[in-house]
Amino acid sequence: MQPGPTDEGNETAAVSTPVRGAWDAACPDPGFDPSVAHPARVYAYWLGGKDHHLADRVAAEEVMSHRPQVVAGARANRAFLARVVRYLARECGIRQFLDIGTGLPAPGSTHEVAQAIAPDCRVVYVDNDPLVLTYARALLTSGPQGACDYVDADLRDTPAVLAGASWTLDLDRPTAVLLLAVLHFIADTDDPAAIVATLARQLAPGSYLVISHLTADFAPGPVAAAAGAYTALIPTPLIPRSHTQVSALFGGLPLVPPGVVPIAEWRSATAGPFPHAADLHAGVARIAGGRI
Repeated sequence: MQPGPTDEGNETAAVSTPVRGAWDAACPDPGFDPSVAHPARVYAYWLGGKDHHLADRVAAEEVMSHRPQVVAGARANRAFLARVVRYLARECGIRQFLDIGTGLPAPGSTHEVAQAIAPDCRVVYVDNDPLVLTYARALLTSGPQGACDYVDADLRDTPAVLAGASWTLDLDRPTAVLLLAVLHFIADTDDPAAIVATLARQLAPGSYLVISHLTADFAPGPVAAAAGAYTALIPTPLIPRSHTQVSALFGGLPLVPPGVVPIAEWRSATAGPFPHAADLHAGVARIAGGRI
């Protein structure tokens, strides 16, 4: 599985080869249809995990046939999560994290990275997928000094997200909101910038907003083809956005240097130049004011 490093020198550790899914023989819940590819299981396949069905592997491989770099992108996103959580916990003193769009559990999840630095960190994971939440509750467990909680809510329903998070987090204190590889599933008609702005308005001064987002900037044709294949096989829209569009999602909030950049370039321990093997932009903004 994709390693989730908690030290600066382990971001490029080897990832195990994907193996046949443990769920092929029987589905753990009759409400799930193993013949339909599932976004979280497809992503887990790209990370090198084992929790996937044949339909997930077929979809994952079809997307890869158009843009093999999708695997590098998934793994770069996981490495970015580790870097940014370390930065926020160690350098910014953040002790509360709201991770929206959790995905299936993998080593190096948000609470593991944060609590390795500050054991009292409190983390809330949010997803609206029952499969993800079932596995999160079973496998994502906090140390005794901190806390983990799980909220079943849709990102587009920001009042529900914040109400659920407030059971565990004190939203009057600085909080980091992580929107990693999730906003590209929000259609333009649902106004992702407005969703982000609504979240940001409810954060205390000194909070942080973290975004990573799929882009076609580095390979427009292949990424468009891969996104089309994804949408055809997985019942979830996928919308790549440009650097300008991703930057606009921050709504003018002050960006932490180096700003919105290709994901591998955000405060990497590795010296450049960086190949554009990962089709994602990433950035972090700080909430300077208070609630509006």
